[in-house]
Amino acid sequence: MENIYLITGAAGHLGSVITRQLVNSGKEVRGLIVPNEKNPPEGAQIYVGDICDKESVRPFFENTDGRPLVVIHCAGIVSIATKYNQAIYDVNVTGTKNIVDLCREYGASKLVYVSTVHAIPELPHGATITEITEFDPGRVVGLYAKTKAEATAYVLDAAKSGLNASVVHPSGIAGPYDKGCGHLTTLVIDYCKRRLTSGVIGGYDFVDVRDVASGIISACARGARGACYILSNKYFQIKEILSMLYNVTGVRKIRSFLPIWFVKLIAPLAELYYKILKQTPLFTAYSIYTLASNAQFSHQKATAELGYTTRDMKETLIDTINWLKKEKRI
Repeated sequence: MENIYLITGAAGHLGSVITRQLVNSGKEVRGLIVPNEKNPPEGAQIYVGDICDKESVRPFFENTDGRPLVVIHCAGIVSIATKYNQAIYDVNVTGTKNIVDLCREYGASKLVYVSTVHAIPELPHGATITEITEFDPGRVVGLYAKTKAEATAYVLDAAKSGLNASVVHPSGIAGPYDKGCGHLTTLVIDYCKRRLTSGVIGGYDFVDVRDVASGIISACARGARGACYILSNKYFQIKEILSMLYNVTGVRKIRSFLPIWFVKLIAPLAELYYKILKQTPLFTAYSIYTLASNAQFSHQKATAELGYTTRDMKETLIDTINWLKKEKRI
């Protein structure tokens, strides 16, 4: 019998792209979205629920005529904010536990949990970060990382108890179809609107959302029970990203790059400024920490076991700009 794919967070950047790829390949897809979601994905059967309320999600798992359920748990709150936010814990930890428990209850044939590379403890600069098997919130920095580490540990415990679950760890997601305000999307918009006058010295591993989506779909069929897979690309300095944007658009060459120590000083003011504007802040204490961290991740395991591949960042930026223009956001 054909699988039914259940995608939580189906209206998010990654969830919507996974939905798009599965629908385009002829699969039956159910998408779980939050109440009052303005951008439901096309082509999926839409279910409304809150993963923090297990009973509201139950219909998402029901009436399947005995067909195998493949669950892709994308729903989560990605945050670079500095202050503690209870909602981040509730969604990322309690919500994940609810989805895992429902997978057990309804006998899901596969669960792929979308964690993050932030859940993996950082190694010293110069060392390559690869997959681990034990996750501890106390070994990572920031509320987002800690909640994802705790949730990942719960998923892997369930796998040890028999649930056919795999975990993927995307790095910094970029690319088209971002209806929200992802951090690289915000960077592209600010650059194209000439709001960005300086860059920052530092960088991160950025990966195309479409490549991550393909890797997750592959993990549904080929991911081993209890296995983790890093879905990264490669490290880019912010200077490289801005140079590529200039080469693609010719808008403005950014020549000023601020040192990390200086950006740390102004980060609290930047958070307040963006909060007043109701925009995603580019610079917070946590984002600055991330840009200065070791982001040398290896996706060798995903490439070997899942057939995972990545595309050129220039293609990602061109497609992002073209999509943002189509959406009249730039």
